[in-house]
Amino acid sequence: MYQSLECRPDSYQEWYQRGNKLRAEGYYHEALNSYERALNYQPDNYWSWYRKGVVLEALGYYSEAIDSFAQASAIEPDNYWSWYEEGCIHFTEFQQYDHAIACFTQALVAHPQDYWVTYRIGEAWRKAGEYERAIFYYNKALAIRPDDFWSYYRIGEAQQYQEKLELALQSYNLALEIKPDDYWAWYQKGVIWQQLEQFPKAIKCYEQALSLDSTSDLAWYQQACCYALLNNTNWAIISLEKAIDLYPSKYLDIAANHSIWKEFRRQVGFQLLLTNKSQKYQQFQGN
Repeated sequence: MYQSLECRPDSYQEWYQRGNKLRAEGYYHEALNSYERALNYQPDNYWSWYRKGVVLEALGYYSEAIDSFAQASAIEPDNYWSWYEEGCIHFTEFQQYDHAIACFTQALVAHPQDYWVTYRIGEAWRKAGEYERAIFYYNKALAIRPDDFWSYYRIGEAQQYQEKLELALQSYNLALEIKPDDYWAWYQKGVIWQQLEQFPKAIKCYEQALSLDSTSDLAWYQQACCYALLNNTNWAIISLEKAIDLYPSKYLDIAANHSIWKEFRRQVGFQLLLTNKSQKYQQFQGN
């Protein structure tokens, strides 16, 4: 427990500095008390309201943190930080994307060339399903930081939701030029080629994704589906078995019921696979 200072603070600056010290050391409740004492001396001090919000957020008191950041912004409307932090809470903790956008937009007025707030406005519009607006802000983020993997990746994701698949492929390719070993970009390329019924190309992308993360049940299963649609029975079953071993309950059910495996279920070998895997994993569950 933090030991009280021998000399009790008796001014705004002393309480504020004490709060900063306690916050830096992780004594958040004590820091909160210090900032509140500082505000008794100077109720309209931006930084005490802002730091109080930071501590409340660290303690998980998100609504109270929002109120504190809003108080700070009312005192200094052109200060970036309180708008940005409030926007992050609306976005991350409450999924209130309209409120997040409003806060981030105010922060952007204060710092028009700030990458992070520009990117986060794009994220909020994407989460709200406004994909063109999201892409607009991701492109603005790229104007500030041209080699930004995440902006290209999120543009590709937004274009997928818009079913602009060729454009999405281009965006993922640009992302992979920056970060060639990103699992998700390769996986999403595989999904798009699969949607376009270009199954050999999809398989190559899934293989690349699996070379980066061999424990991905998603990539193994989608690869299995591509092989099945190409009537490549052996590789379809090999890939499906990998997916089953990684997530037995999910893929045993899919293999037993999904239409893509209907013809396979007529085969004795496929039936044995399902039977043996079911017995194996039921035994594990029993133990």
